[in-house]
Formats: sequence, C-alpha cells, structure tokens
Amino acid sequence: MKLNLTNIKKAYFAAGCFWGVEYYFQKVTGVKSVISGYMGGFIENPTYEIVCSGFSGHLETIEVEFDETIVSFEKLAKLFFEIHDFTQTNGQGPDIGSQYLSAIFYSDIEQKTISENLIKELENKGFKVATTLYEKGIFYKAEEYHQNYYERHNKVPYCHSYRKIF
Repeated sequence: MKLNLTNIKKAYFAAGCFWGVEYYFQKVTGVKSVISGYMGGFIENPTYEIVCSGFSGHLETIEVEFDETIVSFEKLAKLFFEIHDFTQTNGQGPDIGSQYLSAIFYSDIEQKTISENLIKELENKGFKVATTLYEKGIFYKAEEYHQNYYERHNKVPYCHSYRKIF
C-alpha cells in the first residue's frame, strides 16, 4: 500500500523530558515517527547542554509525524494531556526547569482551536492548566543519544504515566 503524503501531518508537544513523551507517542497507531528535539528558543542549533542551562528558551519537544486518516490531532493532543501533569508550572515531576514546561506548538489554526477547546474542557473539569500554546517555530532535532531512549535502554518512563481524563 502506497503512503499518501497529503494525509501526513506534524504535531509538536512539550511535556517534560522528551524521552517519556516519545515513549507514549511511539505506541499510537497512525503515528509514523516521533523525534525528540527542541523548540521555542532563540538560539540556532541548540545543544542539550545549552537547553538545560535554561538560557536558550527552548523546551524539550517531540515532533510527531502522523497519518490524519488513522489518528486525529485531537486524539494526540488528548494523549499529551493524559501522560503528564499539565498543572505543574515549574517543570515535570522531579525534572524542574524551563526546558520541561508544558506546551503545544500548533502548526495551523485547526490545531490551535482544538488545543484551546481541550484546555477549556480541562478547566471546566476543575483543572488549573499550565500548558501554553505557541505557534510552531523551528524544530531542532536533539542529539542521537536522545532518540528512542527508552526503547534502546529497555526502560520505562520515570516521570510520565497514563491517566484517563477525557
């Protein structure tokens, strides 16, 4: 079966350490690839060390390439909220720092609207949502040793876990 590239879209999520976020999104049917990287900062081609310093403005982010005829952006965004503490304002779990903040980098107005609606739904359920929405910027792929981290090390995430919210 030939892959129809017009159905392939990208989404960008920051939810703490990218290793755990990558782990969960790689398991979704319809997701073609997940790449760990950096987005949101003001330095070109940042390194992990620069991002961890807190001075580059980047967040650890995953790029999700998905077939929208199989999985919707909305389903991916719901998973994003269900695998991390979107109420935490200073990082994620034990990982503290600006690079671990919760954010969605939307690629178009549809992704922005879906994200806004999900945040409103969470607020209506009583959650104080710390997730920030940003227009997609330049995505920088992280170093190779960050890619497929848990798969390569036969481990499971320590600060991400799934909980049904929607």
